[in-house]
Amino acid sequence: MATPHRRVAHTALPVAFILSLACAVSQAAQPAMRTVRDFGAVGNGKADDTAAIQRAVDASVGDVRLPRGVYRLTRPVVIDLDKVGWTSVCGTGAARLVMAGPGPALRLVGTHHGTAGPSSVKPNVWERQRMPIVDGIEIVGAHAQAVGIKAAYTMKLVISRVTIRETLHAIHLVKRNRNVIVSDCHLYHNRGIGLFLDAVDLHQINVTGCHISYNPAGGVVVRGGCVRNLHINGCDIEGNRFNVLIDSATSPVGTAEVAITGCTLQHSGGADSANIRFIGAAKTTGKGAARTWGLLTIASNVISDTQTNIDIQKAFAVSIVGNVLGSGYKHALRITDSVHVAVGPNVVDRNPKYRDDKHADNAVVLRGCDDCTLTGLHIARTRRAPAALVIDDCRRVNVTGCTIVDCDNAGILLRASAHCRISGCLVRNAHCGGQPWTPVVVTGGRGNMVAGNLLDAAVKAGPGSAHLSANVVEK
Repeated sequence: MATPHRRVAHTALPVAFILSLACAVSQAAQPAMRTVRDFGAVGNGKADDTAAIQRAVDASVGDVRLPRGVYRLTRPVVIDLDKVGWTSVCGTGAARLVMAGPGPALRLVGTHHGTAGPSSVKPNVWERQRMPIVDGIEIVGAHAQAVGIKAAYTMKLVISRVTIRETLHAIHLVKRNRNVIVSDCHLYHNRGIGLFLDAVDLHQINVTGCHISYNPAGGVVVRGGCVRNLHINGCDIEGNRFNVLIDSATSPVGTAEVAITGCTLQHSGGADSANIRFIGAAKTTGKGAARTWGLLTIASNVISDTQTNIDIQKAFAVSIVGNVLGSGYKHALRITDSVHVAVGPNVVDRNPKYRDDKHADNAVVLRGCDDCTLTGLHIARTRRAPAALVIDDCRRVNVTGCTIVDCDNAGILLRASAHCRISGCLVRNAHCGGQPWTPVVVTGGRGNMVAGNLLDAAVKAGPGSAHLSANVVEK
């Protein structure tokens, strides 16, 4: 019985050898992968490699590969997707493009004028343009008007593992784009904006796992246009004047459906700086007037040391939950002229490492807002502000289950507001050191209720401003 097994073993060796030899011959017969050097690029940082890289793009090789080297450009490399077909510009992290002229190092141009809906995508977009990729390269600006990457009318653009620095704007999205992914990128120390959505019509954009830092005009900036489904997740965004700025004030359509989650956002950019600033549009008028820009979630971020950590203006349908807000030099959280805002459990406290005691007031302010809920909010050690939580000129604000401790002047100030409720809160101060302190102050307004709170001093309420009941004062 052993003999057949020996025969199988002896006959298997030649078959395996023949198969491996055939595979090697097949691989040897395949042409070597072409790179931009095959089109004349030098990559020594001195020669002008613009024309060579443009030839590689125009040859429709598909993979425009950049081996290790420094490739100097003096004008944009234009990737006309409908002309050249599916294209990626890729390296292994060892290639640098130096943009020594004005404009973007890489300009990607498609023809997609539809939406993200499948029925709106024309056949030529799928057959020639879909999913252009820029991956694994560095772009450095060497001209005052140099830009890293600019894109218009693309479908499913992917920018990944790219470092862009010393440009005007690192990534500049204009006109219309759909389904964009920016991941694992470093947008660092540019003169303008890191990721700029500039009056662009853009639905579905994911910004994931990026460092976006030290761009004086902003980290992620949306101005004008129509942006929907913007997701910023797992990023470190710091040292920009506005780490995230979404400004719809001049847009007829505006930005909505935004999620900012799991990021660190920090470091001051000046007197008007903000970690997150969302600006909607002015109120509409007439019957049924309502906000139309919002649907914003800010969750599970670590946010600290700017003038205002979170600044929400003229918005609707906003959820803020699970964040740590430290050392807002003026405000930890400011919400103005907004409706239907829910602020859940967040921690508002101090960060001694960042100009803290002398410079950070770190107050929470709602002004001119309607129909808001604050629950489970923990505020500690606010300094110099009129109160840790200021509710000013608001209607139907429900404050429940909050903890406010060791803050200057007052815990909660309810001013000129109507039909607001403060209940089930713990408001105490072991910090005051003999300075005047009141846990809850109500001035002006009407129809308010302050009930069932645990306090260390009596509520101060103006005549007719609030109904007080079942508050426990325990020194």
